[in-house]
Amino acid sequence: MVFKKVTLIGTSTESFDDAADDAIDRAEATLENVYWAEVKEFGVEIASAENREYQAELEVAFEVED
Repeated sequence: MVFKKVTLIGTSTESFDDAADDAIDRAEATLENVYWAEVKEFGVEIASAENREYQAELEVAFEVED
């Protein structure tokens, strides 16, 4: 098997977990044969104390078809 890895950044106004889930959900909806995801980095954009955007950077691996 051969795999390809792509970097995705998910976002959420609620939590880092939701941001990671956002990226994983998008990967599963748009890529075939997704096998795993690795969280590489968390960040938060602080526009104001009431309006934070949580970010999760993930590497997602999927199998490359023949």
